[in-house]
Amino acid sequence: MRTVRSIFVALALVSATLTFSSAATADSAYAPLDRPGPKLSVPTATLKTALQCSGNFTSKLEPILLNPATGVTVDQNYAWNYEKAFTAQGRPWCALHMPSHTLGDIQVAGEYLVYGIRTMHAMSGKKIAIMGHSQGGMSMRWALRFWPDTRQMVDDVIGMAGSNHGTSSLGVCVPGLTTCAPASWQQGADSAFIKALNSGAETFKGISYTEIYTHTDEVVKPNNSAANSSSSLHTGQGMITNVATQDVCPHDVYEHLLVGTIDPTAYALALDALNHAGPAKPSRIGTASCKQIYQPGVNPLTVDTYLNVLAALPGLSSVVLPDVSLVGAPMVAGEPALRCYTTAKGC
Repeated sequence: MRTVRSIFVALALVSATLTFSSAATADSAYAPLDRPGPKLSVPTATLKTALQCSGNFTSKLEPILLNPATGVTVDQNYAWNYEKAFTAQGRPWCALHMPSHTLGDIQVAGEYLVYGIRTMHAMSGKKIAIMGHSQGGMSMRWALRFWPDTRQMVDDVIGMAGSNHGTSSLGVCVPGLTTCAPASWQQGADSAFIKALNSGAETFKGISYTEIYTHTDEVVKPNNSAANSSSSLHTGQGMITNVATQDVCPHDVYEHLLVGTIDPTAYALALDALNHAGPAKPSRIGTASCKQIYQPGVNPLTVDTYLNVLAALPGLSSVVLPDVSLVGAPMVAGEPALRCYTTAKGC
């Protein structure tokens, strides 16, 4: 009996060793975590024009950088909700206008984020928060992964339905058969981009990560639990809260598009993260948001609200329709190649 038990123990140790070795080998293909990032390839004048800021950056409130979702402009995502709410609070904010309705190569979007982080940190003289929806809830991590200097400039990362591990629902993009926007290819669960993004460590010391997702998400899948949700983060030295809106309000029905635009529970979690040290703590916010229909900043009686929603439809359609771009975004036959700075060899 002892011999059999010893054999099982030995096999378990071998299996664990092989798994660890395989993971280590995979991570060794990518840039070391502490290697300085490359020079930005996007012209500074272009980056400067893309950053729109508002408010008093000497305020005691933590400044926040708003990062848009795939298929929309930052105005379509935030001008009618979060920007209004933050302005009412007196909180300084900046919004990034990504090229091609945020449908382009996310590696390029990463450079816009690097510039935004550095600029806002210099403007405020303190650490900032970055908040995003869908792709915008994930892509800031590209900047933090491959430009290590930005990590000391960020206090909070807040993702709403962030595609941190890609999604299994991008069935419209078929290599060799269809064309899709670069960002759509890159957000597949098995994409080279996602593998590079999560190499080495998903989080970094000194940064608080609040990852908000919803069980009703029809775009970013899976989303059944904190353990398996694409949005959830697990590795690295950052402080992490992975939370479904249904963990706070069991009957919350807001899905992918609404969780990052009008969901009062997602808003309450984001505000809790901004107003406290560390990531959001669901037990602090109570259940008041469960009785609300929409978050602060949203006014259902104004034309502006509906105009932004309607304006977003062509770009959102371009995410789900193969071979078609209604907003002039590039359509390509496969995932863009990883940039040389992501590799262990480097450029």
